[in-house]
Amino acid sequence: MSAGTITVALADDHALIRNGLAGLINTFHGYKVIFQAGNGQEFIDNLQTANLPDMVLMDINMPKKDGYETTRWLKQNHPGVKVLALSMYDNENAIIRMLKCGARGYILKDAEPADLKRALDDIWNKGFFYSDLVTGHLIHSMQMMDDDAETRTTFNLSDRDIEFLRHICSELTYKEIADKMFLSPRTVDGYRDALFEKLNIKTRVGLVIYAIKNNIVNLNSKG
Repeated sequence: MSAGTITVALADDHALIRNGLAGLINTFHGYKVIFQAGNGQEFIDNLQTANLPDMVLMDINMPKKDGYETTRWLKQNHPGVKVLALSMYDNENAIIRMLKCGARGYILKDAEPADLKRALDDIWNKGFFYSDLVTGHLIHSMQMMDDDAETRTTFNLSDRDIEFLRHICSELTYKEIADKMFLSPRTVDGYRDALFEKLNIKTRVGLVIYAIKNNIVNLNSKG
């Protein structure tokens, strides 16, 4: 393996998909797949501390240990290993949950090879992979903010705004968030729309990534 090669591991319970991805990634300049696993437990069992991969392409739905649990384990035990979540479905709750567990990006299994290459490059070079779910305005605002205090100062976020952002990062529906905050669903919709405008964000997933980047939520928390 040449110096400077970015090492990749794959965790997916579908052998054909996994082998196809390995073959594809090995054609990308500067990348090398060093091992594969059929589920999260097998991935953990085969992980060699002395030879950790730089990145992991992590399927979400796997037996024994799924992608959520395995990504959370990696975040706690090997935080330097970067995870790109992989799924068949563009599901908002799944994206939110994987980001909370520590994933740096999310890509669909039917993505074009060029999109996968860009995702890997972005995670390696920028720390996160921003897809169409996240606007360029969000990237700019996240780069400006370093911590919760500065976030509050710059965008004048209230305690209720912060509370709402923390609930957004859960799997609760907007109606359930309204119940938690003892507000009407219409009022909660108002909080959401105001934050969309204030932070120049267009989606719930965008709000989640904003909250994660600014330490408004704890990545190691379960949920």
